[in-house]
Order: sequence, then C-alpha cells, then structure tokens
Amino acid sequence: MKIFTTENIRHIDRVTIDDEGVSPMELIHRVAEGVVNEILSRWRPSKPTMVFAGAGNNGADALIVARLLIEAGFNPHVVLINVKGNSLSRDCRQAREELLRVGNVSMTEIVHTANIPPLTPDHLVIDGLFGTGLRDPLEGGYKSMARYINESGATVVSIDVPSGLFGDWNTRILARNVVHADLTIAVQFPRLAFFLSDNAELVGKWKTVDIGLSRKAIEETQTKYYLIEKEDVCRVLKRRPDFCSKADFGHAVLFAGCYGMMGAAVMAARAALRAGVGKLTVHSPRCGFNVIQSSVPEALFLPDREENVISDMTPRFNYTAIGAGPGIGTNDATRGALETLIKTIKRPMVLDADALNIIARNPSLIDHLTPGTILTPHTAEFDRIFGSQASAETRLLKALEVAHKYKLIIVLKGHYSATVRPDGMVLFNSTGSSAMATPGSGDVLTGIITSLLAQGYKSEVAATAGVYIHGLAGDLAAASEGEYGTTAGDIAAATGRAIKSILGA
Repeated sequence: MKIFTTENIRHIDRVTIDDEGVSPMELIHRVAEGVVNEILSRWRPSKPTMVFAGAGNNGADALIVARLLIEAGFNPHVVLINVKGNSLSRDCRQAREELLRVGNVSMTEIVHTANIPPLTPDHLVIDGLFGTGLRDPLEGGYKSMARYINESGATVVSIDVPSGLFGDWNTRILARNVVHADLTIAVQFPRLAFFLSDNAELVGKWKTVDIGLSRKAIEETQTKYYLIEKEDVCRVLKRRPDFCSKADFGHAVLFAGCYGMMGAAVMAARAALRAGVGKLTVHSPRCGFNVIQSSVPEALFLPDREENVISDMTPRFNYTAIGAGPGIGTNDATRGALETLIKTIKRPMVLDADALNIIARNPSLIDHLTPGTILTPHTAEFDRIFGSQASAETRLLKALEVAHKYKLIIVLKGHYSATVRPDGMVLFNSTGSSAMATPGSGDVLTGIITSLLAQGYKSEVAATAGVYIHGLAGDLAAASEGEYGTTAGDIAAATGRAIKSILGA
C-alpha cells in the first residue's frame, strides 16, 4: 500500500475533483458516511456525544457527521469555531446550513468567546477541528481546546488526523497540545505520522475510509513510503521447482553465539532453516558444539579455535550469505574477528546484535561495509552507532541519511518495523505485535534475512520480505501461545508456516 505525503493527497484530491467531476461536497459526504458507519458499529445512540468542528473542510466533515448522527438517533452537541462570524470555508458554510436544516440542533458557535458545555469521561467526542491542512502547531484558544478535550477523559474519534498533528513530520509539535484520539479514521490512506511510535498515543487505533479518490491518480502518483502487505511479499517470493536440490537454495554461515549465549545462535539457525536455506553452517566457539548439534541437528557446526568466544570469522567456504552478531559478545578477540570480516568480505552481509555493538565502539567500520549490507538495529543499537536521537521521527530521518550515504539497508525494528533503503524508500511492515517483544526475536529475524539472502534474493527484497515473514510468524505463534506466552523459539518454528501462508500453498 502506498503511503502518501499530505501534498500527494492534495494532488489526488484535485485530480478527483477536476478530472472526474466529483464535487468537494460529495467527497465531504463520503467521508462523513464512512466515519458515521464506524461510530454506529461501536456505540449506541444513547452515548452522550459532542462534535468539535473547525472552520475548514475538516470542520465540514464533522458537521455532516453530526447531521448523520442525528438522523441515526444520536443527540450530539456541536461546537463550531467561527471566529468573528466569517471564518468558515465555503464548504463548511454549506455543511452548517445542511446541519441546521435538520432542526433543533444543539450547537455552540464560537464567534468570539463561548461557554462550552462540560465534557465528561462518558462522552464521545468527534474531533473535526483541523485536518492535514494545518500549517502551524496549535496556539491560543485552539491549544486550550485540545487540552480541554484531552483532560476530560472522553473517548475521542478524530477525522483524518488528530487535530494539531501534521500528516507527515511532527518535529515542531508538543504532544500535550494535540488532541489525543482513541480512534483516528483516516480519509482513503493512512498518514506517514501514524507509523512512528512518537505519535501512537495521539493517533490511537486507526482505520481508513475509502471515499473513491481517483484510482488513476493513485496509481500514477509516486511516493517513497509504503506499507508492506501480504500480496507485496507474495509477488517476490519464488516458488520452488519440482526438480531441485539443496544446492539450489544457497549456503549460509552464521557467526553466532559465545559461552552463555548459545541460545541466540540456536534461534537464528532454526529460523534460517525454516526460511528455506539449502545448507547452513553455524560458526561458534567450541563450547557450542553440543548445543548446536543437539538443538539444530540439520545445521553444520564449524568450531572456532577458541573454547568460549569467536576469534576468527574468516569464511572457510564460498558461502552465498553471511550473518553475524547474535550472541557473539563484544570481547577483544571477537571484535578483531568482526573487524577483519567487514574489511575483507566484499559482499552484502546481515549484521545484528553484538555485531552492531562492536561497530558502535569503532564507527569507522561503517566506511568498510559493502553496499547492500543489512543492519537490523533496535532503538538502542541504532543510537549507539549513529548518535542519540530525540524521537522515532529523527531516528528515521537519520536512518535515511545514513542508508543513502553508505548504500546500506537499515531495518529499524519495532512496531511497523521500517526497512530504509539507499534510494530513500521506506517500507513499513504490517505484521507482528507486542507478543514479539521477547528475548531472541531479533536473532530469529537475522536468521530469516540471512536465509533469503543466501537463496539469491537481493538485499532490499531479503530485508523487506524477511521482516514481513518474521512478523507473520510472530502472529501465528501468538495465535496459539498468546501475547504473554510467545517465545523466540515459537516464532522460529512458525517461520515455515508463515511462508506457506504467504504463498497460499
């Protein structure tokens, strides 16, 4: 699914109006109908309801919502912001007239000042103060109104975006000055801001309402932001031919594990095998022999010369993919081994966990990474390497800068994990849940991506598809084990089923 910027969406709106003969008021009615359908599916008409409408087209949406709610048996009180009595847009004036024709409308119209009826935690608030046309952070009375709504404890449904939130980037806003929605009903598309953890408490749950914007304009409008869904991954995954052998699906090596952390190697290895690699070698310290051979008998074991740590990462064979980092520790011998690997191997690799922590201690190693190398950091690992970031938004912007400069693929792990590519593309993931916040989950992801890389997928595809498969495996595991009970082993075990589900096999 394409994720459009606010400017993109304005363009698509204009094309729909100009080329397809759809009036702005018709679009407003479509928005309102979609919003009301969502409200009717959740609340009864007896629910005390207050509708806040601004002076622009977001306010027009809200006023038509109020009319439709009245017709459905609700008794909403409408608060309309009409500064000096002449600030309403043309469509908002028309929506106001349409609402008033219903008769006996309970409404407070704020021209200069007005007393707003009290809000209680029992109320349902429909927030239509400001949409994506907002240019500056809320100030003055608007800021006070947002805080009033937030402090009431009422349940809030925002139309398109919570008032005060920009659709794209939000470095200038303060969360307390933005309406905090429990449900945001976006028009046609989710907004970029919805996928950043900074805004989670503002957006709440979100849904989209299809208002029939121009399909041609949607297809032709370019964007650098996408939400990856099942059909996207299905298109790139290759079905296996009937005549094949393990030699057709690559040979991966995982540099993983040390004394006390062999579980990370096990999780990564199990996931790599479930993701379909033809042959897998696990290079670990000698102490890991019994662990790997008993836990993952399908994998080859290559012992390091050291008993408890990895001291040599020189590839012994012509591996088709290399993954390094899970559970390797950061001792001096391992640091030296990884530095040598990075400086000598001129092919893309997958680097995670302690490999990233080692790079953080010697950031100059970034200069030696082969273009196409995949880094899979969580928040703390990213900040250790590239500097502390104030927010998820600044972290994503930094990742875009770094990916472009060094030609890397960076997977920013989290809800809606973002795969950041050198060409500026950001691919948000649609699978996974809080059940995956469990030790070893990242090691499973390393195994899956390394496996796909070994099978011949390009770095961009291996990373994006790997993140989706990982999240779907987590969803399948959580369906049987629950949010609390899911372990990394469950996720690794479900990887094959996840791929089967994607391919529809």
